[in-house]
Amino acid sequence: MTFGEKLKELRGSRTQEEVAKGIEISRARYSHFENDRNEPDLQLIQKIADYHKVTTDYLLGRAEDSRLTQEDDEKATEMAKRLEKLIAELEDSEQDKALEHLEMFVQYQKAKK
Repeated sequence: MTFGEKLKELRGSRTQEEVAKGIEISRARYSHFENDRNEPDLQLIQKIADYHKVTTDYLLGRAEDSRLTQEDDEKATEMAKRLEKLIAELEDSEQDKALEHLEMFVQYQKAKK
């Protein structure tokens, strides 16, 4: 499914005008996105995702599940804040190393399953 097709599906019975107004762009510009003539920038992708209450990964075709529950969203936000705080305590040269170790740990956990 293309980006434009996803937008049409998410719009449902609303008009292009309604959605465009909700994300603060012109109807013509929104129409270009739905018809796959143009692609929005990252800020606008986030606005569109927020408007439709879906993930940006879903809009970009990176996830099949379009919706995060409020609990999932809060959990992900909290985890990101904790990780950011921990990483910030390290020197720049150590930050990449810490992320590499975390990635290796995740791969190890996946392999155990």
